[in-house]
Amino acid sequence: MHEHQRRVADFLAAEGLRTHPAYRLLDLTAEVGELAADATASSDYGADPESLAVKRDELGDALFALLALAVELDVDAEAALEESLAKYEGRIEESGAPGSDAEAGDASDSDA
Repeated sequence: MHEHQRRVADFLAAEGLRTHPAYRLLDLTAEVGELAADATASSDYGADPESLAVKRDELGDALFALLALAVELDVDAEAALEESLAKYEGRIEESGAPGSDAEAGDASDSDA
C-alpha cells in the first residue's frame, strides 16, 4: 500500500470512518458527479471546452473517495494503477490506440 493510501487508511481507522465498500462506491460516485457538475457549468455543457474549470479541492475529494474505496476493498491502489497503465501501454503497442475497441490512431476512445 503506497503512502497516500496508507494515510487514508489511517485516517479512516482513527476517525471511526471504516464502512462497507458499497457506501464508499456511492461516495466516489457523488464526488465524481461534483467534478462533472463543475466541468459542465464551466464549459457551457461542453460547448466551450477551453473554459473547463475543476476545483482542486473537489478533485482531492474524488481522490480521497477512490483511495478510501481501495482501502475498504483491500486493493493496493498503486498496484491497480500499474496494471492499468500496463494494459493501456499494451493496447497502444498492439493497435496504436489506448481503447479496447478504438481504431488505430483514435486516442479519443479511452475506455478501460
